[in-house]
Amino acid sequence: MRVIVAPDKFAGSLSAVEAARAIAAGWARTAPDADLAQVPLSDGGPGFVAVLAAVVPGRLVEATVRGPLGDPVPGRVLLADDATAYVEAAQACGLHLLPAGERQPLTAGTAGVADLLRSALDAGARRVVVGVGGTASTDGGRGMVEALGGASSWPAGVQLVAATDVDAPLLGPGGAAAVFGPQKGADAAQVAALEQRLADWARDTDGDPDAAGAGAGGGLGYGLLLLGGRRESGVMAVVEAVGLPGLAAGADLLVTGEGTFDASSLRGKVPRGVAWVAQRAARPCVVLAGRVLVGRREFSAAGIDAAYAVEESAGSVAAALAEPAARLADLAARVARSWTPRGDHRLPGGTES
Repeated sequence: MRVIVAPDKFAGSLSAVEAARAIAAGWARTAPDADLAQVPLSDGGPGFVAVLAAVVPGRLVEATVRGPLGDPVPGRVLLADDATAYVEAAQACGLHLLPAGERQPLTAGTAGVADLLRSALDAGARRVVVGVGGTASTDGGRGMVEALGGASSWPAGVQLVAATDVDAPLLGPGGAAAVFGPQKGADAAQVAALEQRLADWARDTDGDPDAAGAGAGGGLGYGLLLLGGRRESGVMAVVEAVGLPGLAAGADLLVTGEGTFDASSLRGKVPRGVAWVAQRAARPCVVLAGRVLVGRREFSAAGIDAAYAVEESAGSVAAALAEPAARLADLAARVARSWTPRGDHRLPGGTES
């Protein structure tokens, strides 16, 4: 039996590589003869460059860039052999660069993303794909645009792509400030202030705040579109780059996962991308997640056959977080009993189709 193990990171506990390793190790306990292919993925957030660097021929370009508060932080750009550069915005403005108790939603900015983009251009990129996600900022990409020299500063002849995990607009109840501001530490008054700033920025620049993905990355998507970029699904950009469709054609099962499997997972994150590939290859797809917050009807409609939660298997969230790799491996070992030959595809305690 050939199993493709293709998870995203488990935010705050495991990288995508670590999650894939844990799932494969647990699965092998139950099914030692299984052919397990580990294909860690990203939807454009933290880990975007690392995941691609493992499989895309090219070289890493090291850089020192401005962090979300202007302090210097290390960054890396992957320049592929085809002159496509992959940039991870979170390396410059990621929420993980700030301690949880020191989040500054009103001051965190995206100027460092401009530093990464310059590194890509200086390295000779003819196409730049920016992974957008996991940012600490809600400046609408203003810091990036101004640091580059304005909306008309992007060089002609170099393609620019915003690879996002959401299609949110810049403004309104489904926009960057209202939906994602609280995740970056903003209270109600700060959300209102951020919304007004974004509205002013959109008015002054005459961009399209309603464009799909404009609200991604705290509005970084808007800034990239303002520079002349176009939006693509982050996970699908990675799925194509790592060759997942071809791998799926020769597989019996695809296993994916992430920290919290919820409604947003079905819109544009890794589980949805893997399920899309599985559907087209006519293969089953299952999710292993830290928590499962979406019902069977919803995930079945997205092409996912079953979803299992580490917190249920471990007994509590605290137990799951205490040893995340070990508990994820334990869950994978249990799930493997149901999805190997002669299994009945039922696991007590799991959320299944």
